[in-house]
Amino acid sequence: MSQRLTLSSAPFADRTGRGVRIAVVDSGIAAGHPHVGGVAGGVSLLENGEDPADYRDRLGHGTAVAGAIREKAPDIELIAVRIFDRELKATGDVLARAIRWAADHGAQLINLSLGTPNEGRRELLTESLQYATARGAIVIAAAEHDGAPMYPGALDGAIGVLLDSSCAREELVVHDGAAGLRRVAASGYPRPIPGVPAERNFSGLSFAVANATGFLARAIEGGGDLHVLLATQTKVHPDATDRADSRTLGA
Repeated sequence: MSQRLTLSSAPFADRTGRGVRIAVVDSGIAAGHPHVGGVAGGVSLLENGEDPADYRDRLGHGTAVAGAIREKAPDIELIAVRIFDRELKATGDVLARAIRWAADHGAQLINLSLGTPNEGRRELLTESLQYATARGAIVIAAAEHDGAPMYPGALDGAIGVLLDSSCAREELVVHDGAAGLRRVAASGYPRPIPGVPAERNFSGLSFAVANATGFLARAIEGGGDLHVLLATQTKVHPDATDRADSRTLGA
């Protein structure tokens, strides 16, 4: 069962994500970008000897992700956790450290517009996910890519995100997953850039994750259990239409 919701649906309507702290684990964030609206702080976890305080974005991917989240939830607090340098690659160990760092620094939501299909990293990322959950943080991550599970988004306890090409940018589809797994689907398009055609902007599963995070930040404004909220949506509003379509990780 699934339910298609919009920004005007409960529990998103008339909310802005005020007071919600979100960690963006990515290539860093350009804090001065007009779509970002400021960053509360951050860290670089790169293993190349760079300053750990240097979370500036050299790729643009993390900044675009942050901008997409901010568009949906303008009053959130963003923190940057930089794990990518000049390309979208990082080790499983660095990703696990990033999840733990975000949880230790007060993130309520941890946005992972990424994932790995490597089964060998499943145990490591399960442990990091459990660590974050125990500290009150919720990991929102890509659930699958080309039909293959992506970790940690495919793990029990995470909010796994699918790319749904039928979704408008202001829509979120909530699925009732098997065995209690929580799945949502969203559009893969970030906020538009004036003068830049949509086909030349970033797009893909990365931004479905970011769009979902923005929605869910609204949902937990003022408190509340996000997993319970998602379960309630699918039970109260059943919809047999399931059009989730996993594509690329974007960029």
